[in-house]
Amino acid sequence: GSTAMGIVLLFPLLRSMGPKPGRTLFETNWKKGSQLVTVDGRAVIADDLEVGGVLTVFPKGYQGSSPDQVILLRLSNTLQPLTAPGRTDWGVQGYVAYSKLCTHLGCPVGLYQEQTQQLVCPCHQSIFNVLAGALPEFGPAPRPLPQLPITVDASGFLRANGGLDQAPGPGFWERP
Repeated sequence: GSTAMGIVLLFPLLRSMGPKPGRTLFETNWKKGSQLVTVDGRAVIADDLEVGGVLTVFPKGYQGSSPDQVILLRLSNTLQPLTAPGRTDWGVQGYVAYSKLCTHLGCPVGLYQEQTQQLVCPCHQSIFNVLAGALPEFGPAPRPLPQLPITVDASGFLRANGGLDQAPGPGFWERP
């Protein structure tokens, strides 16, 4: 009787967890040609940020969507990010863009230390090296922040030159 009652009580609980996420955890709304906009929908142009500036951006039409948030950084023209093969043109005019979701638990990585060129996750203090493809240098983050390739169009607007290079947020699929 206890087993039957346990199943009866557990069924509504499991049912209330909602639909299965499917592939949505691996996909974002970033596509080739997506315009970078601020949370209030203002298009980002190449002259918007001074060197050392940061800005949270989204693909146009998806402002406020957590998996889509990207941190846009403007580095000094004298600093050249180390690039992996195939990523030599992922930045433009000193700009680079990385997913804002920490690869540890998905907290927003929003603290930028300009002197050391590092992004910091305030939740568990993971530190990512901006000049080395946002590789984690300290903390529990298991992998680098996904990078968004960006370009400037003829009108001076910043646009995505493709999607993120990997799924944003925690690497739950990598766990044994």
